[in-house]
Amino acid sequence: MKIQDIELKWLGHSGFLIVNSEGKRVYIDPYHISENNEKADIILITHSHQDHCSIKDIQKIVKEGTIVLGPADIQSKITKLDNHIELRVVVPGQTIDLGFVKLGIVPAYNLNKQFHEKEEHWVGYIIKINGSLIYHAGDTDLIPEMKNMKNISIALLPVGGHFTMDWKEAVQAASLIYPTLAIPMHYGSDVVGTTEDAENFVRGCKEKGIKAERLEKE
Repeated sequence: MKIQDIELKWLGHSGFLIVNSEGKRVYIDPYHISENNEKADIILITHSHQDHCSIKDIQKIVKEGTIVLGPADIQSKITKLDNHIELRVVVPGQTIDLGFVKLGIVPAYNLNKQFHEKEEHWVGYIIKINGSLIYHAGDTDLIPEMKNMKNISIALLPVGGHFTMDWKEAVQAASLIYPTLAIPMHYGSDVVGTTEDAENFVRGCKEKGIKAERLEKE
């Protein structure tokens, strides 16, 4: 989909591709992606779980000079890549300027589950690109930090439940953040979540006056 001067593609599960007006490519959590994707300028990884830090999929899109960012525990995986990439370790609270894109690193964690503990310092990202603010929540529950998110253009929120918030909680998250557009993720793969979860999320957002849309996988 085209939004202002950027193109946003859902690659399945929690994976997305953002392309700016100059053709620069930012991938987030690529998983089970096709072989014919264009190479990445930047890859953002939210945490080390296989469905978010998939070396098989990252290998498909790295090139010499690709910058890979993620929390400390992705290092052992990323160093297996044989490309000349740049790895940057991030922690919640950081801001990073990469020229055509600026990043805010935000926390992502469970409240009453033990799949994504706060102490792991796993992350979501607020991506400022071509004037838009895109929030990729990572694997998270409905956490207090969401109250502080302002002026978000697009919120990419997990809806599958079990490992993260479910679609009802994601609607609550969207109500707190109140983005220009909310998009569901973390569903429709071999991991968790269904298309019905995504459609329920979209309907729930619209009932609260929040624009929402389910993207088709590309």
